[in-house]
Formats: sequence, structure tokens, C-alpha cells
Amino acid sequence: MSGPTEAPGPGRVPHGGDPLTLLLVEDDRADAIIVEELIADAGVDMDVTWAPSMADAEREISAARPDCILLDLHLHDTDGIDGLARIGRQDPGIPVVVLTGLNDEHFGVSAVASGAQDYLVKGRVDPEMLRRAVLYAIERKRAELTAVDLHASEMRARENARLERGLLPSPLLLDEPGVNIVTQYRPSRENALLGGDFYDFVQTPDRTVHVMIGDVAGHGPDEAALGVALRIAWRTLTFAGLRGADRMRQLERILRAERAGKGIFATVLSLAIPPEGTTITAVRAGHPGMLMHGEGSVEWVEPPGGPALGLRAGDWPPQQIDLRAGCGLVLLTDGLFEGHSGRGNERLGEAGLLEIARSLAALPGPEFVDALIDAVESRAQAHGGIADDIAVVRVERTVNA
Repeated sequence: MSGPTEAPGPGRVPHGGDPLTLLLVEDDRADAIIVEELIADAGVDMDVTWAPSMADAEREISAARPDCILLDLHLHDTDGIDGLARIGRQDPGIPVVVLTGLNDEHFGVSAVASGAQDYLVKGRVDPEMLRRAVLYAIERKRAELTAVDLHASEMRARENARLERGLLPSPLLLDEPGVNIVTQYRPSRENALLGGDFYDFVQTPDRTVHVMIGDVAGHGPDEAALGVALRIAWRTLTFAGLRGADRMRQLERILRAERAGKGIFATVLSLAIPPEGTTITAVRAGHPGMLMHGEGSVEWVEPPGGPALGLRAGDWPPQQIDLRAGCGLVLLTDGLFEGHSGRGNERLGEAGLLEIARSLAALPGPEFVDALIDAVESRAQAHGGIADDIAVVRVERTVNA
């Protein structure tokens, strides 16, 4: 049923040239014909499907979702607000305009209070009133759903911000700690789920600086919450005096107790930097290696380690690394090298990351970290940007340490 062509008026929903689809749920055929005639005279392009019962309406909704539903509140297989509730259970996103009799206008008011967008009283409806009711109902429902989505997005953003604060803490160092630490965290491309990258660094009373970086496999609030739990546990265990394999074993116990599913695991790399000397201790649980940056060069350092936490019982033997004066160790998560290289579908990989890092080797610590991440992101742009969160921690002794 087509009316004359007209410019979109107030509340008109442009439909790309396609007619609006209207489902008329009315068990009285005479009343249905009257409504169809009103629609034909309304001057708006609408395709109308008649459903003589709620059961028929439910089948029509399943077969082809309408833009709007005109619903008689008194049907032989449902009555009153129950019909509106049944539509809501099947598809809460469809706008509904209810039809009431002259003596039942209070039902229309109740229906609007229960989720309908509007109501019309039979016998008091003209074509323009019907047109406006349908088009405004569609717009009101759209605004309603947009507001719900916006509220949900704001809630998710607040939850993500809280989780990120838990994943990426403030340092807990003594005065003149003897190290310079640079940190960077870059979330993955827009609309991706929150990742489980985390890091921490604390200094114990013996002035040893402990640095850790980790990554929970997967994305989402469960993985992020697990990352927060592991970071806080690592900090607590460190201050309690646990070191090396003993600390990793306790972290694995916590992971197994806190994870949402048996397949979830985490990688961790932990360093202990004493106040004197060049030798530091590294303990690695399935985590990628590090970059040694300084003196105009960059090398890949990957000390032997044990399995990722949560995969299987294992040992995590401490390893000794020489951290020369003027050099810094760059701890990172795999998001830094798992993106695209910029050449076709080729992945960057550890070798590609090292190649980029060496081209930036002359830069000082903070600039080196920023430039390295920027270069990785730039290469991934052709494929939509980085697909995983990136966390980087660079630690270097101060000159007078």
C-alpha cells in the first residue's frame, strides 16, 4: 500500500526507499480492515501483515521482524498486558502501539507504562494520527534502545577503567630506588574486549627492586579480573618474602582457584634487581623474552624458564642475567610482536620486533619505548591496527646505583 511521495516530516524514519513493515495483531477482521484503510489513507509507504491471533503474531515475528506492531489488547488467545509481555519476551526491540476500545482507554495507559510506545483508541483514530503514532513509536523505541546501549557502554567503560587500574598499578618504590622505570600500556583497536596484560614493580626493605609483567590468555572481564588477582598476589607474595619458583607455585595455585575455566592460563616474567652489582635474577613462566637496550644496540634476551601458569605442574628455576650500566631491560607482552609486519599477511614476530628495535637503538629509554610501540602500531594499520593489548616495562639502573 503506497501513498504519495513526500519529504520526511518530523519523526519520519527514512528507510532507504523500502516501505515500513507493520504487523497488525487484531482478531476482529472488520476492525482490521478499518485500520488497513486508515493506513492506506495515511500517506506513508507501509506493508501491512494481518495476524488474527497472538500465536499467528509470534510466527510472523519469527519469520520476518516488523518495524512496528499494532496490537489489540483483547485477543481470543491472550488478554490485556499479557500480549504485550509475550511480544517483549520474543523481541524486546520492536516498538508496539496498542489498540483499545472506547471503554478501555485505561488499558492503553497501563500498556504504555508496561513498555508500549503509544496507544490508540478505536473509533477516535484518523489517518494522520495513526501515521504519527507509528512513526513516533519507531523513533521513541530507537531512542530508548540507544539510551540503554549508551548506559551499558558507560557501565562497561567504568568497569574497564577499574580493571585497568587494577592491572596497571602505581609503583611502590623507596626514596631514591636506584632504578629508572618506564611503562607503557596501549589497548587494542577500538571496540576490542579488555585484555589481561598486567605488570607491577615494588621495592622490598633490602632495597631489591622486583619487576613483573604477565598476560592472561584471552580477552574479557574474567581474564582481566584474573590478571588483577595475579598482580596483587605477586605483590603480596613478594613482600611476604617468597622468591623464584616458590612464588610461581603460589601464583599457579591462585590462578587455578580464581580462573573461570580450566583452559585459562597466564604467562609471567619476574625480575629481582639487587641494590648493588650487575647481576639480576629472572624467573620466567612461559612468557616471551626481553629486549636488552643500551649503548646503541638492542639484543633479544630469553632466559630458560618453566611452563605458563595453569598449563601443568612445573618448575621455574631462577636464572642470572647481567644488566650492564647504561643498559635497560624491556619487558613486554606478546601483543607487541603478534601483529602484522606491514608486508601482506605476514606476522611481525620476535625477529621483526628486534629489527624495528635495532633501528631505534640510539634513542634514550622513554623515547625508545614510545617509538617502538608507535612503529608496531603503524605497521598493523593496514590490518585494522593492533589486535591485542600491549604492555611494556623498561627498567634501568640509575647512573649512581
